[in-house]
Amino acid sequence: MIKSKLGIALCTFLVFQSCDRNSVYDSYKTVSQSWEKSEVVEFKLPQLDSTATYNLFINIRNNNNYPYSNLFLISAMEFPNGKIVTDTLEYEMAAPNGEWLGTGFSDLKENKLWYKEKVRFVEQGTYKVTIQHAMRNNGEVLGVNSLEGITDIGFRIENASKPNE
Repeated sequence: MIKSKLGIALCTFLVFQSCDRNSVYDSYKTVSQSWEKSEVVEFKLPQLDSTATYNLFINIRNNNNYPYSNLFLISAMEFPNGKIVTDTLEYEMAAPNGEWLGTGFSDLKENKLWYKEKVRFVEQGTYKVTIQHAMRNNGEVLGVNSLEGITDIGFRIENASKPNE
């Protein structure tokens, strides 16, 4: 009985492991009760194959307390030589009917958002990605200080080519 349960657990692990072959890096940072405007989330990337190409994603987990249908982010990638590339990004978080986009069974939804595709990491050293929110209310100049409803911010790297290529 114990051997069969162990075998089932091992098979389940292998099935789930093989479903995500393209994943190279996947990390999350949890924010406190609200994501503060001054809170910059940082990811230090692992050493990557300089001859391979990768697709990069920002992952966002939100719950029903999130009050907007979109999300503005400022992301920056710092290269080992000190060069920094900054992007202002906008993502849709809800459909026009108000239904949350993303995956999840409860009120917590996870969104896998495109950041960059077919990227090569040719410089030796540590790459760093930072993400902060840039939300503001319509008609207001100052940004939202405390963004409710975002629970986790993640960064994911996947192989851009198929595993057999």
